[in-house]
This record gives sequence, structure tokens and C-alpha cells, in this order.
Amino acid sequence: MRISEKFWNASVAELKQGYTWEADGHLAVFHCLVCGEQFEKGIIYSDEDRFYEAERFAALHVESMHGGMFSWLLTLDKKLTGLTELQKGLLQAFRQSLSDAEAAKELGIGSTSTVRNHRFTLREKVKQAKLFLAVMELAEEKPGASSPFVSIPRTVVMVDERFAITEQENTEILGAYFKQGLDGPLSEFPKKQKRKAAILRHLIQRFETGRKYSEKEINAVLESAYPDYVTLRRYLIDYGLLDREDDGSSYWVKL
Repeated sequence: MRISEKFWNASVAELKQGYTWEADGHLAVFHCLVCGEQFEKGIIYSDEDRFYEAERFAALHVESMHGGMFSWLLTLDKKLTGLTELQKGLLQAFRQSLSDAEAAKELGIGSTSTVRNHRFTLREKVKQAKLFLAVMELAEEKPGASSPFVSIPRTVVMVDERFAITEQENTEILGAYFKQGLDGPLSEFPKKQKRKAAILRHLIQRFETGRKYSEKEINAVLESAYPDYVTLRRYLIDYGLLDREDDGSSYWVKL
């Protein structure tokens, strides 16, 4: 899954509930921040002979399909949350209202003081995060202060400067290498890593998520973009955008 811009632009309150909404004229739609499914205000939705208005059904969808936002957010990689596996375990213990002693036993930690220290560290992170958000919002208050970055796929192997691409840069890169249009062929495969990242992010969108492809099918899609489809396929896998069985019998967009 490639995390959407709606997810990154959502408020803390919206991230906690798992959906946001937008209105366009007379149409108001609730968007699931996990999968992007939409629920139109004014339409009644049903589930097991029960009926729900759109927002209530959006909340039910987040809980039933994604296990709730607390659990889903903890599935995100450390490069996105900054949380270690131990910290994730502690947060789950805290949510279950376990005491420090119970959490230590549950997680196999030597002493309650260790759990207490971690609890203190996590609360300090909260304070730091609030201050950082306030400073960043103040820094970006002036129009034109910064250009928004394109979203980073959740599955990329390493988040680094290769993915520090603004929307304007992304548009310029794609325009320079897809001269016949974004659905057309690639003029060349660049050497610079940032340009590769932008092109690979675009190419992976030519495949359907949730579908299994044979190697022949993968090659056909990539060859329509560039003659050296083997190189493109290898980089899509190396960058964590495409996955495959060990024997190469099937490929799929990495979720």
C-alpha cells in the first residue's frame, strides 16, 4: 500500500479515527485513510441487517476491515513511526491498562523499573513531538515557504534523500523522461537515484494492487515502458515496490 497524501495531511484527531471527509458542492464524502474507500454522506449503508449513516459506517469499516487505527498504526515500519518493536509492545500493554509489573512479565522485561523508564521516555517523546509540530507549523505559515513532498510508499526499503522529492520536482522529472505522456514509454533510465525513485514510483502504478502477475506479465508491462525491462524489474524489487515468490513464479505490488 502506498500511503496517500490524505493520510499525511490528516490531523491527529483524523488519524486516530481513521477517516477524513471533504465536501465538493453538494457532495460530501468520508475517506478511509488506510485504503481510500469512500462513503458518501446521505447514503445509508448496511451490514448484517443493520443500517448506518455514512460517517458511522466509515468508523465501522476502519474497525472491522483494518482492526482499528491503534493496531494498524503499529504495523507501520519504524522508519515511519520511529517506534522500536519493544516500544510497540509497551504501547499495546499500556492500552490494555497493564501495570508496570504486568507489562514487564508480558514482554519478558527484567524489571518494572525498566518499563517505568520506557513509559517516561515515551511521554517525553509526546512533549517533543508537540513542540516540533508547533515550530514546523509556524515556520511554514508564510505562503510559498515550502513545496509539498510526494508521498513515500510504505514498503520502500530505506527512506532517504532519494525520496525527498517535491511535487514540482516529481512533475518535472516525469515530464523529462516520459516525453510522450505519463502513459507512454520511458526515454531513458537515469543514473541519479532521486530520478530513479520518481520514475519507479510512477511505474509501479501501472500494476494493480492485490493481483498476482506472472514474470511474463510483469515483463510485458515494463517492456512497454522501456526495452530493458529486466533492469526496471530489479529496481522495483530493490526499492521495495514489487515483491515476488522465491522461485519467480508470481509477482505482486508490495503492500
